[in-house]
Amino acid sequence: MPFAQIYLIEGRSDEQKRAVIEKVTAALHDAVGAPVENIRVWINEVPKTQWGIAGKTVADLGR
Repeated sequence: MPFAQIYLIEGRSDEQKRAVIEKVTAALHDAVGAPVENIRVWINEVPKTQWGIAGKTVADLGR
């Protein structure tokens, strides 16, 4: 059972997250031949204050 963990900075729409789940599922199915019903995708949304780039939070960078 393939299990994909995707980390995203908060702020994506439900539609965008659905698209990620669909495309990651399709990619795993194509790459390893796993049945779609056995593939799991977990999106972990990280607050902008808890994601750092170059020593600053994403929130501080205005992203």
